Amino acid sequence: MVLQISPRETQLGQRESNYAIHSRQNVNQPAFYPVTKIPPKNLYKPVANWIGRLILPTKQQLQDGLDWVWMEVQYAPPTAQNLVGKIVRLQWKNNQELRTYIQNIQRDVDFTPEVITSQQAGIIHPFRLNGVRQVGALRSLAGANPNDDTIVALDLKTIITENNQENNQENNYILQIDNEPILVTGRFYSLVTIIKPIPSHSLNLSSKNYQQSENYYLVKHYNPNSHQFDGVEEIIQIPQQVIDTRHFAPSTPEQIEKSSAGRDGWYIYGANNVNNIFVVQAIAPRSLFALQSNETITNKDLALNYIHKLNWQNTQKNKGKINTTLVVNQKKSSPQIWQEGDKAILLHLFGGIGGRKAERLGVPYTITGHFAFGSAEVIRDEFTQQLRFDIKYHQVYAHNPDGIIAGIHTWANYMGNLQYGWLATRPVSDILIKFAPVTQDYDFDGIKISPLTQLQQQLQIAIARYRIGDGTGGATVSPATSCVQDSSQALYATIQAIKKQVATNPQIQTWLNANPNHPQTLRFQQLVELGKSLEKQLVPLGIIRADWQSQVDMLAGTGASTTEKPRKPFKDGSIWAGLTTWRTMMPRQVHDDLAAIFLKHGATMQFLRTNQVGGWQADITPIAPTVFFGQIQIPFTDIAPLPICLNRILASLAIPKLQDWLIICVTLIIYSLIAIPLGFKFGFLQLQIWAGNWFEQYLLMLRCLFLPAIVEELFFRVLLLPHPSEIINCWKWGMWGILSLFLFVVYHPLNAKTLFKAGFPTFFNRVFLGLAALLGIACTIAYAITGSLWVVVLIHWAVVVVWLIIFGGMAKLDIRNQKFGNTQM
Repeated sequence: MVLQISPRETQLGQRESNYAIHSRQNVNQPAFYPVTKIPPKNLYKPVANWIGRLILPTKQQLQDGLDWVWMEVQYAPPTAQNLVGKIVRLQWKNNQELRTYIQNIQRDVDFTPEVITSQQAGIIHPFRLNGVRQVGALRSLAGANPNDDTIVALDLKTIITENNQENNQENNYILQIDNEPILVTGRFYSLVTIIKPIPSHSLNLSSKNYQQSENYYLVKHYNPNSHQFDGVEEIIQIPQQVIDTRHFAPSTPEQIEKSSAGRDGWYIYGANNVNNIFVVQAIAPRSLFALQSNETITNKDLALNYIHKLNWQNTQKNKGKINTTLVVNQKKSSPQIWQEGDKAILLHLFGGIGGRKAERLGVPYTITGHFAFGSAEVIRDEFTQQLRFDIKYHQVYAHNPDGIIAGIHTWANYMGNLQYGWLATRPVSDILIKFAPVTQDYDFDGIKISPLTQLQQQLQIAIARYRIGDGTGGATVSPATSCVQDSSQALYATIQAIKKQVATNPQIQTWLNANPNHPQTLRFQQLVELGKSLEKQLVPLGIIRADWQSQVDMLAGTGASTTEKPRKPFKDGSIWAGLTTWRTMMPRQVHDDLAAIFLKHGATMQFLRTNQVGGWQADITPIAPTVFFGQIQIPFTDIAPLPICLNRILASLAIPKLQDWLIICVTLIIYSLIAIPLGFKFGFLQLQIWAGNWFEQYLLMLRCLFLPAIVEELFFRVLLLPHPSEIINCWKWGMWGILSLFLFVVYHPLNAKTLFKAGFPTFFNRVFLGLAALLGIACTIAYAITGSLWVVVLIHWAVVVVWLIIFGGMAKLDIRNQKFGNTQM
């Protein structure tokens, strides 16, 4: 019998959650898997060195304000086998860094009315923590779901001590950790090929314990001697999950033996049940994690096209399939890109669920999806001894009806879990990015910098705060606060933390100056350049959000000391805050843009794509994620014009910097030096100051700002030209520039014949058209350099106003019936 320390409570609500529905199945209950039932050691291996079930302390114990929980040890290293089956105390090691971390995230939890309403709608919130003071990372993890069923893994650095304060001999051990526990599925795993389903009636098993619906399968284990699946045959159970509120099951074993994804076998995760039958709780297709990819791309333009288009092409047609693609810098000639021990940063994105039982769209014509960071490492497989990827997700995940916890997940737990994993129901793209400036550590005479570790630490803080909603009990989604926005905030905090560490340590600068050609210096310079590109992506308008700024010190590890009171975090969920970080609002955009930025800086990438893999469900289909209104496309193409236009407009609104103002001045000077002499030479320009009074001149300048300056530049430059932040080759950009210039010139005589008849015949004058073309060239070049609408608007506006007021422009326009009316150039 599994010991339950904290009393089970009933979550009050009007709508049942998916978590509650699936928790009633015995295969989804920890008690179904006794720790005494161990599968054969020659066929199965433990998923981690330490595995345990977290148990929230009692209400009385929770009043101490400390961050510890109980853990039922389900697997332990050989030196601690006496702890298996026992309840131990799990707590943090005692050091300053961990104390600062705990203080930064501890919050009093008091549910808001909005959270209570959300809970009644079937969303899982940590209701057992409501009213608890100073909830930390461990307690928010143990209390995230209504039941004590969170299974975690601890690393080998775990320390065992005795608990002299506990009278109960069952609980007289303490496990001390310095990293957040990792969420896992199952205690053991194996590598098998699935042969065929086995009817339960043919097994001569007791009808009391075995039912036809329990889905038994004959499998063959991998044979390390022959390197084939000709090992031991075994009958296992792959449970059929029940249909939940979505009207379909989160997974099914139906036809899994026919799945093309399992051609190289399946990793199966689980444990033995009370009848000593291995029950699968998660699956993973072996071929997905192989270093060898299905295809390789070495051309940069083709790689960009793959990132933005081909990665998600034919998603619905590829249902049930997986694909892997390697994108490598063609300058690299190494025959083996990935080596054992290599690390990678991971970009995760999932799409939508369509078909007869499609999920409802939160935004019309938009499949928002979900974005997260993660990490991968090349390890040696315990069964095949071949190299493969080991993946973990750092999920900044909002509260949901499925019981998915914000935390660090193994691939099997987040993707492959049969109860709530996304492998069977959603299309998923995982991009593994190998880029030495990020994935390798730095050592400047004892001062160490680890960009990947820094990012993981910032994400860990965000994750812990998400579990309790910064004390409100709920992590809500708004235009400015979401999984993708707050993951991006952690990336921003990482950049700021590294910048601060470098700025406050003269020793680093001394080392860099003394070793200008050292490989570490060159690698660090690449990191600096990457940081600049990422910062432009995260703060595209040049405006740092107030809440990001208020939290960056804490997230960067420079928060209050242990003697100071923790600061209450500030969250700005307004539309304006979202617009200032608009590039991080949509998961698809962040996923693709970050990949393109890393590609630009020379990174190697491996794309892992799955499309509803595993058993077959005919009622659902995978749908690719999009940006805003991305499903509205030009007929017979895959071009979505609305998000392109919206992105270009927002990107152009960046506030001009000092260098932008210099470009305005230089452009106007060069234009004047060319245009004024030509205009006088051909008699088009005359020094003729308009006689209007100051009010009329002011009104004219104001009108010229809107039309022609803003309107024409918005169309001919911003909408027609790819923004400089769009990674596109110069040839394509140049072709768009020529088209834009041609339309800009042709537009003027056409306008004079239609909407702006005051421009006739001036707008047909060859000199005018030549000067207009020159202005178009000047604005195009300025836009290519700055990407700012305001820069080209000011250039255009200044030229038009000076022509009209000083060089006789007003006299050349027929304004007798349009007094200082719509003047255009």
